[in-house]
Amino acid sequence: MDIYVARQPIFDKKRKVSAYELLFRHSMENYMPKVDGDQATSSVLSSSFLNLGLESLSGGRNVFINFTKNLILDLIPLMFPPKDTVVEILETIEPTEDVLEACRTLKKKGYRLALDDYVFDSVHNAFLEVADMVKVDFMAMPLDEIREKVSGLGKNTRLVAEKIETWDEFRAAIDMGFSLFQGYFFCKPEVVKGREVPATSMAILGIMKEVNNRDLDFGKVTEKISRDVSISYKLLRYINSAFFKRVNEITSIKSALVYLGQDELRRFMSVILMSNLAASSTPELAIASCVRARFCEQLGDLARQAGHRQELFTLGLFSLIDAILDQPMEKIMENLPLSDAIREPLINKRGILADYLNLVVCFEKGDWKRLDSQARVIGVDGALLPQLYKEAVAWADALRAL
Repeated sequence: MDIYVARQPIFDKKRKVSAYELLFRHSMENYMPKVDGDQATSSVLSSSFLNLGLESLSGGRNVFINFTKNLILDLIPLMFPPKDTVVEILETIEPTEDVLEACRTLKKKGYRLALDDYVFDSVHNAFLEVADMVKVDFMAMPLDEIREKVSGLGKNTRLVAEKIETWDEFRAAIDMGFSLFQGYFFCKPEVVKGREVPATSMAILGIMKEVNNRDLDFGKVTEKISRDVSISYKLLRYINSAFFKRVNEITSIKSALVYLGQDELRRFMSVILMSNLAASSTPELAIASCVRARFCEQLGDLARQAGHRQELFTLGLFSLIDAILDQPMEKIMENLPLSDAIREPLINKRGILADYLNLVVCFEKGDWKRLDSQARVIGVDGALLPQLYKEAVAWADALRAL
């Protein structure tokens, strides 16, 4: 059975990642339409989702996971570690006594409970007895109405703002007392009118462009790495990390570069430079950029129309550069002339490579309805996407600590 799991970051007030919500291809009811009984349900979960590896998707952070009524009653969340798992109670579940008792059992076992898309009605208020967190959909009602409703909640209830799409909504949620935030506001630039792109940032972008050229001057890059203690240190840490599963340690820059080869060197340098750019904004943007770059590159290996592998990596890597630099994409591209095949998808969302980036964004958002059709457009078997995504996330997370 195919499993599609995407992760969406949940931020704190400082825009640092506090947790991830894991999004499944379908709701549990649709995902297991012919499964009955506690043992069968547990078997499907353990042999499918758990085999993906919770750690490989969470990067060691807490995870929010939706559970339906039957799964809560069957205490299926007990299959997950309590210190890392937040049990999301779907808004369609009614607080019957048996459901509330199951929730109390989970809390005694150390699990935290979150009310998903809380609707503030008298029926669901019974859940407030057991809830540690309340998630509020900012697209479901006006801001004034949200402000009025959350003011009536207890001070001990942690508020999580969902579907925050703009910086104004982010700031409004903070003012209302929300402490966690989820949405694509962090992927969009907070454009400061009249501000120039810093010269240091443009210098880094210039190096990134050079590294991602088809005709990479390997000698020049090797020389520059050898002169930079910080990059040399990160290179040796990376090459000897668990990601490569090496037996013998590599201790010289030259040996590391030979082992990596040109393609992997391009990827490594791009990631390091992107992380430097994102350090002053939202570090998660660097990770998201790297996941996109690797995912796009892997799609290029499998797509019907081959030959765009290197351009696809660069496309994914630069797809969030406007949010990282808080500048319009058009302005950045004026100072960073890339090929038209990359510029068109970034600026105008068009071009031969745009479909690849669209597919990646669909997976990120858990937009499963569009995902299959988008995969068909580029000629990729949709059943392969979960593994590609998992590998892209693992690769990006291996670089997180560098």
